[in-house]
Amino acid sequence: MRVLPDDAAFGLHTAAALLGCPTRSSPGLHVVLRPRRVLPQRAGIVVHARALQDDDICVVDGLRVTSGAQTYLDLAADLFPADLLAFGDALMRAGRLDAEVLRRRLERADRVRGVVRAREWAPRLTARSGSHQESRLRYWLLTSNLPEPELQLPICDRWGREVAHADLGYARWKVALEYEGRQHADSEQFGRDIERYSLMGADGWLILRFARLHLGGPSVVVDRTRRALLSRGWRPGAS
Repeated sequence: MRVLPDDAAFGLHTAAALLGCPTRSSPGLHVVLRPRRVLPQRAGIVVHARALQDDDICVVDGLRVTSGAQTYLDLAADLFPADLLAFGDALMRAGRLDAEVLRRRLERADRVRGVVRAREWAPRLTARSGSHQESRLRYWLLTSNLPEPELQLPICDRWGREVAHADLGYARWKVALEYEGRQHADSEQFGRDIERYSLMGADGWLILRFARLHLGGPSVVVDRTRRALLSRGWRPGAS
């Protein structure tokens, strides 16, 4: 039995999950409808009014879902900036968000709740960030006074052959940042990591390794990265 109007679409956190980029859990199913005098109310369903156009809706497994651009905009007011950056990166990585489509959606979003934050972080979104955790590391660096890091940085040996890559880093100062998730505890992955770090170190790279315990705030990530850069000759204010 149909309980919602034909123009209903799954949105916000529910849309994020259906798009393959889940955010933190939020109670109930989130549904968006075009504005009307009375919004339908159903137990377990959170209904939101949105002035949607056809381009703001896509179909996922036969279900109407807000597009990546619309979902990013809708969640901009609900997510912390670090999580919004990570969510936008995840949408791009999954092929659910395009920079030009997002730019056009945000252009017509005047006075929409969260649009200022959405516009602030939209130019920073990239598919090159490998995971939510890498995006959070990048967020702390972007909001510090440190240089902007490069992503998926190729590491070459003295003969110019690529021997590894770093999650984030600074080629000029040969400083690399790595996020160590649970998969790195696998014995085979551990061996590959040792080989990779050995090759990087042999050619003069300083490697900073971070884990989940370091992602609660910026202090450890920023302080250690600053100290590493200073040890390699970087100075604040230098180009």
